[in-house]
Order: sequence, then C-alpha cells, then structure tokens
Amino acid sequence: MRRTQRVILVITCAVTLVMAGAPTGSAVTTGAPVSNAAVTDGLDHVALQAALDGIVEAGMPGTFAEVRDGQSIWRGASGVADMATGRPVSPGFQHRVGSITKTFVATTLLQLVGEGEVKLDAPVDDYLPELGVPPEVTVRMLLNHTSGIGNYTDVLLASIEDVAQVRATTFTPQQLAALGLSMPSTTEPGGVWSYSNTNYILAGMIIEEVTGRPVAVEVTRRIVRPLRLRDTYFPGGLERIVGPHSKAYAPMPDGQLQDFSVSNMSWAWAAGALISSTRDLNTFYAALLNGRLLRPEEFTVMRQTVPMDPADPDADRYGLGVYVVPTPCGEAWGHDGLVIGHSALSLYMPDSGRQVTIAFNLTHYAPPGQPHPIVTASLRFLQEALCEGSASQVASFSLDSWGQSDSIVRMLTGGAGAGQKGEGDHAR
Repeated sequence: MRRTQRVILVITCAVTLVMAGAPTGSAVTTGAPVSNAAVTDGLDHVALQAALDGIVEAGMPGTFAEVRDGQSIWRGASGVADMATGRPVSPGFQHRVGSITKTFVATTLLQLVGEGEVKLDAPVDDYLPELGVPPEVTVRMLLNHTSGIGNYTDVLLASIEDVAQVRATTFTPQQLAALGLSMPSTTEPGGVWSYSNTNYILAGMIIEEVTGRPVAVEVTRRIVRPLRLRDTYFPGGLERIVGPHSKAYAPMPDGQLQDFSVSNMSWAWAAGALISSTRDLNTFYAALLNGRLLRPEEFTVMRQTVPMDPADPDADRYGLGVYVVPTPCGEAWGHDGLVIGHSALSLYMPDSGRQVTIAFNLTHYAPPGQPHPIVTASLRFLQEALCEGSASQVASFSLDSWGQSDSIVRMLTGGAGAGQKGEGDHAR
C-alpha cells in the first residue's frame, strides 16, 4: 500500500541517523565475476555498490537491490538490518513490499478478464451487490484509481495511536471496504486519478467472488508458482516475516526509531500485504512487461494510462496496477510500495530491458516529497542502475533530471507516492 497521509503528518519528521562507523556493505554478483576495473556484462558492479553505499551514508540504516541487464545480474546490500546488533543487510532478504501487491492483484484480475469471468467495464456492483458500491463504478476504475472511492487507510491510520492498534488487530476485507465506502467521494466515477487502497480491497473481493478461492491462492497458482517466486507470499495471519529479513524502522514524534517488522498485515490485504524479494520482483515484472502473463488484449489494456496529475499529463501515469514514470534515460514501468518501516520500488525499462528492484528499511524520514539526502542518493543509484553508460550521467547527476518522477520521490520519503497514495502508504 503506500499511503496514510494523515499519519505521515504525525510521523514523517526529518531524522538524523547516527550510524557507528562506515556503512556495512556486501555485494553478491552473478554472471561474470566482479571486476575492480569497470563494467562487467554491461553492469558496472563497483559503481552500483558505491551508489548503494551512498544511500546508507545519507542516513538509511540498510538497503539492498538487484539490477538486471539481459543475462547480467548484480545483487548488492549495504548497511545494517538491525541497528541494535549491527547485523548486516543481505541481498537475499524477504521484505514487505506494500502496494507492489496491486500489480499482482491486477494481473490476476486481468487474467480472469481474459478468461471471460470478469468484464472490465461492468459495474463493481454486479459482483459485490451487498456492499453498496456506486453503480457507476466499474472494475476498470478500481484498477486505475479513477473510482472516486475514499481511501480507507486515511481513516484507519489517522494517528500514531491508530498505527499501534492496527498492527495488533485483525480486519476482514468487508470491514476495510465498508470503511472506504463510507468516506466522501474524492471525484466522480471515471474522473481524475485519485489513489485509494479501497479500490484494491474491492478488486481482491471480486477475485474471491468469481473464483470461489482466496485471493492469495489465486495469485499463488497463477503467478507465484509458474514463475517460481520462492520468496513471494501473502502472510495471512502471520505477524512475522518467515525468511531472513530486516527490521522495519519508522520515526516516532520524539524522533526515536521504532521497529514495525512484526505486524498483523490484515489491514493491507489485497492492497499491500505481500512479502517478496528483489529477485522475485524483477522476475515478475520482466515476465509481466514482456507479455508473458497476460493475453495481448489484456496486456494492452493494462498499459492504457491516466495522468496522476491532470496539470502535468506528461509526468507519471497510471495503468491497471502499474505505472509509467519518466527517468533521465526514458520511461520506466513498474510500481512502488510502502508499509510502515519497509518500502520497495521495482522499475523496468522496455527499450533497454534494464530493470532494478530496491528495498529500504526506514520510511517516513522526511515530509512527503521534500528534498532529503537519502532521496538524492537513492535517485543517484536508480540512475546508475537504469541508464546505460550512466557513469558520465551520474557524474553530472541532478535532481532536476528526475523532476517529473513525483511517484518515486514521494515513495522514497514515505509519502503518498505515485502522486498521492493514501494509507500513509502504509501500504501504498
């Protein structure tokens, strides 16, 4: 998920982290061995690790990433997974990936569209008549966030006290949907883009209604198993991440960092509860964005976009569960996600085939979308990862070159990324 903007106002204070010593960095590479000289198989391993270390030097406790360029793969990590013990981050960690869940859910629903089980332009009320969804709202509007339905996490996570309570509470999808539907509409159905986690709670409920199986089962059998995503799963009632993972830090009003890695994620469900890894996410987005998971018709429909900001239609645009953002070297497709303490971003460049997934273990460290050294260092890393021949480009790096990528900048600080996402992106 990625949003609970009211919570953001409470806990997104700027934080100065005092890290003992230099960042703890470890890089694992596949393909050709690391060369201290320069580029290996199209990826400059040394430069990538240096850029990742720069994020930790800027104040992030720990981060890890995987970059792919054709058959060349680089995996790296930097910093600590546990600030109390100094345990280092590993490139193979599992991680809560927030609203990246939405891409998996949208893909599953579009497969059902291709099978004739769901109609994109049918009213949601046809599938979920008991909820009282406005009759003008269609399935397509859920997936591209033009339904105008309120974002339930804006209410559920409205204060720091709410955050503490929610992480220890079990919610049903019906409760979450009812909360969002009780809120004032944000726009007319089919109007301007307005991010709402409620949309994907409803999408998950449609999947369950049509198939008769839990959304986690459908995502697993349609995507996770065929792609052999060994680290990807819905936690269900589990509060702890099963595999090796990092702590999940967020600042409290007094500036102290609190660990949120143990949490009941039922509040995020189909909008943002997924756990995955950088390897799995790169595998998933490469398969999806090369047309391997959807029929041509549904694949085309998924990439039909609406502007996230009507005043700037050439900037970030949202499709059905994916977005496209401008980068210094072309457009990138993917999604980001953020829950309290963990965030992730996965981007794929159709023109070059380059892709990157990066994960962070500190969120809400600055006001949404505001400049911060971590943001600058993260964008520098993304440019190194995505832009071919980027050494010279990174040398002349400027924040202005990412000026239209509002989604990315907001996610990096813990804001309602992708333009505004709600739920504090506590599952954005």
